[in-house]
Amino acid sequence: MDAIASALADGARWRIVELLAERPRSVGELADSTGLRQPQTTKHLQTLARAGLVTVFPLGQRRVYAVESAPLQELASRLTDLVATISAHAGERDAVERYRAAIAAESLAAQRDRWADGRSFTFVRVLAASRDRVWQHWTDPELLESWWAPPAMTITDCVVEPKKGGRAALDYRDAEGRRYRSEGRVRVAKRPGHLEFDLSVLDTAGAVSFTGHYDLTLDERPGGTRLTLDLTITETTVEAVPYIAGIETGWGRVLDNLANALHDSKEQP
Repeated sequence: MDAIASALADGARWRIVELLAERPRSVGELADSTGLRQPQTTKHLQTLARAGLVTVFPLGQRRVYAVESAPLQELASRLTDLVATISAHAGERDAVERYRAAIAAESLAAQRDRWADGRSFTFVRVLAASRDRVWQHWTDPELLESWWAPPAMTITDCVVEPKKGGRAALDYRDAEGRRYRSEGRVRVAKRPGHLEFDLSVLDTAGAVSFTGHYDLTLDERPGGTRLTLDLTITETTVEAVPYIAGIETGWGRVLDNLANALHDSKEQP
């Protein structure tokens, strides 16, 4: 497949394949139709032949080239699969576009510190799991790590200790080595239905970019649990724009990760 793609990447060779798709042709005919010199045309045909895209037929003193459809059918199939994969994951691109637009909008509002103080968000999910199981996914470090951080990150600290004054922290690095760190404390922990904690997003120097107060309630529902997460922002700095802009999309996706993690895990007594 690499050889096919490489052979077709040249505009002249692509044109030769288009001409051969109509009918077999000689080197001279191809040279006349493409405006290339015959030696150049021969080299292009040799490259196409090595990739399995054309076949040469000696006809007496003439040599006629014909296109082979099988490699092109294979390429078409791979491209069709690629387009299907792109369509199936269109939401990933949409999320990035929404985040870009949110950063642009928030940048206009962030003219001074405290610009987003008091802003609140509410996220609701109905989860097909017991309250105890959902609680475990919030308070067991290993389970919490399985869904809280974005995918493809290297996590170094991930904890919400279920006791008053307990630690709340999320520390991870991306593939380029950039560090993302949040630290805070638990205010209320009442198993299995209520958890409150503060979490401050820190900049590279360790200073607070903004602080979020999180109020999590878990209510029993037939066949599952209704999760409600209220988030209120304080201590906002101008530099917090990318973080604030990402809250709506980010937490929405994170809670989707939680739903998937609960679905993939087995209920425990």
